[in-house]
Amino acid sequence: MSSALSLVNGRAGYGPVEVLHGVTMTFPPGAVVALVGRNGAGKSSVLRCVAGLLPLRSGCLQWGTRDLTGTTPFERARIGLSLVPDERGVFLEMTVRENLQVFSNGGPVDAATEVFPELAVRLDQPASTLSGGEQQMLSLSHAFVRPCPVMLLDEVSRGLSPAVSARCYGALAGLRDPERTLVVVEQYVEDVLRVADLVYVLARGQVTFAGEPAELRAQAGRGRGRAQQ
Repeated sequence: MSSALSLVNGRAGYGPVEVLHGVTMTFPPGAVVALVGRNGAGKSSVLRCVAGLLPLRSGCLQWGTRDLTGTTPFERARIGLSLVPDERGVFLEMTVRENLQVFSNGGPVDAATEVFPELAVRLDQPASTLSGGEQQMLSLSHAFVRPCPVMLLDEVSRGLSPAVSARCYGALAGLRDPERTLVVVEQYVEDVLRVADLVYVLARGQVTFAGEPAELRAQAGRGRGRAQQ
C-alpha cells in the first residue's frame, strides 16, 4: 500500500508576495482529491509546491516517512510525482504522435486516443496546429498513457467543451487505483465533485474547507438557506 503525501504548514510565494499561508493538506493513496476555489486562491501554487517548481519558504512535504522538501522537480518526477500543467504542457514543434510517445516513454498511446478520439485523426500534425482545446486534450493525455503514483492535474476542463470535459472526468475516475493519488485543480466545482473523494477549498492562500463532497454541498446548502432568510 502506498503512503499518503502530505503538505504540512506550507508557505510559499512569488518574489516578496506570499501566496500560501500555512497550507496543510493530505493526499491519500487511492483517492481523487479536488482543490477548488476562485482564481488567485492558491490552487495552482499548491500543485507547483508539490511538484517542486515553487519552493516552500517554510513547512514540509512528506511522502510517508520520506521528506521531499528539499528535492528537485526532477527527483520528484523520477519517484512518481507527475504534474500536468495548465499552460498546455505540450511540445508545439513535435507531432501529436511524438508528444504521446514522449509522455508514454515509448509505450503504447492507445489509452489517450480512446479518451480523446479527436487526437487520433491528428497524430501526424504538429501540436502547434491544434486548437487550444485540442492542445489541452493532448496535455491531459499524459495522465492516461503513463499514470504515475501521484498525478497532479491543473485546470482539467480549461478550453474543453462540457461534453469533452465530462468524458475526461469519466476516464480520470477510471484511473482510480489503491496505489495511485489524483490531485485535481478545477474552477468548475460540480465537474470535479462528481468524481472526488476528498475536497479542499482554498481562499486567499488558506484552506477554508476540508472534507467529502457531500459535506461541501451540505455546507453550501446551509449557506444558501441562511441567505434567503
